[in-house]
Amino acid sequence: MSRQGPVPGEIYIEFHPVGQQVKVTAIDASTGIEVVVIGPSKAASADLKNLAVRKLLRRIEREAPPAVPSQARGRVV
Repeated sequence: MSRQGPVPGEIYIEFHPVGQQVKVTAIDASTGIEVVVIGPSKAASADLKNLAVRKLLRRIEREAPPAVPSQARGRVV
């Protein structure tokens, strides 16, 4: 079975030990946006993964194109 491309919402997670710390990289498959979190090597991998995913989702939300303003009169404040 072959895939045409990344599934929307698919996130790649990479763990790289760096001395006493772990570098966790989260990459959104559809946009290519990437974030990095560094934590202690003794921390639970699930906690570091959740932190990286939350940071990635926040970054995607921040970089989303702005909503198109309506054609109604008045000011948007």
